[in-house]
Amino acid sequence: MTNLHVRDAVESDADGLATLANLPADVVRDSIHDRAVSVAERPPEGEEAENGRDSQLEGFVSFDARDDVVHVTQFGGSPEACERLLEEPVRFAENEGMEVEIVVTASDDSMRTAVEAVGFEKRGSGPMFDGERTVRYRLSPDT
Repeated sequence: MTNLHVRDAVESDADGLATLANLPADVVRDSIHDRAVSVAERPPEGEEAENGRDSQLEGFVSFDARDDVVHVTQFGGSPEACERLLEEPVRFAENEGMEVEIVVTASDDSMRTAVEAVGFEKRGSGPMFDGERTVRYRLSPDT
């Protein structure tokens, strides 16, 4: 994880994030404008850095806060990036004295593993999403 750099997303990230999330770029662009969105990128190394190549996007997380809960609205990318990025809404929640909630598709083992690795606990079923079952997770950071 030491090679990942986390920063706030900017509009020029929309196309790359849309590819990671399998979403239309305009949907991602709206998220960047409306929510807190962070990205993890791996800086270029060696010859790629010397040739001025851009960093490679490894993942993203978007979240917002309402009703005293930080809601992770979307996240994706490599397992390493997801674990690192989920620390962002947790840090925000700690600072604000809030809990964090996330809903993950029940069939997505890698995302559920990342959520559980950060310390989220299952809190039952979530809403159906595009005809798929989801699992609701919650984390109460130490405040």
